[in-house]
Amino acid sequence: MGNLDGKIIFVTGASSGIGYASAKVLAAHGASVMIAARREEESLSLVEELRRSGATAEFIKTDVTDEEQVKAAIEFTVSHYGRLHAAFNNAGGGFQSSLDWHEDTPEQLDKTFDLNMRGVWLCMKYELAHMLENGGGSIVNTSSIAGSRSLTSEAYAASKYAVEGLTKSAALKFGQRGIRVNAVAPGIIDAGGWSTTFQADPDRREAWKKIIPLGRVGNPEEVGEAAAWLCSDESSYVTGAVIPVDGGNAFTINRP
Repeated sequence: MGNLDGKIIFVTGASSGIGYASAKVLAAHGASVMIAARREEESLSLVEELRRSGATAEFIKTDVTDEEQVKAAIEFTVSHYGRLHAAFNNAGGGFQSSLDWHEDTPEQLDKTFDLNMRGVWLCMKYELAHMLENGGGSIVNTSSIAGSRSLTSEAYAASKYAVEGLTKSAALKFGQRGIRVNAVAPGIIDAGGWSTTFQADPDRREAWKKIIPLGRVGNPEEVGEAAAWLCSDESSYVTGAVIPVDGGNAFTINRP
């Protein structure tokens, strides 16, 4: 523990799920955390929990699809803490409809890309601007195993492919200017929508356990640990990477 001592880290989508767990992991490793999310009550509860544990944390209400809110969130982080060393752009979601592709609407695609791709792009825009003027930093984006394999949820998969493209392009462009850009690609994680699914249908969890090479679904904290390593100086020679956190599931071709 402590490999993030002195680091200021901006975390989006931290009011629930992977973001919530990851913010706690980052703080446990010594980081001061800025929580940026839409849900105020849940985010403030997290801030209080982190402070009770001895960590330094703050919250700013942020919709990552709104450029002015993202710009304000980064400016607030820098004004409050004096610096931004790393960012975990985790906010995202799946809005795939139940319709077949040829029956779906452009609005469905736009909604998915606004959050999963535009949100990441906007956050990177303002994170990069600060880091370029202040000695570099590390950016970690949340992709998915859907970003590298075929899934029937085409809008979601396409948006995560886009996240990986943004990650690799930025890593190439800004590496010699002191900025590393990587991504984590969660698989079946017991958080968010998957937690709801497993509670409603425990057999679904058992079915996944039979397919995933490690024999279980993942915990959100395990994604947080991967993000923490990528934010830290321990990963100083890693950029443009997409780290699967999926129990080996990316190597399988079956699904329940």
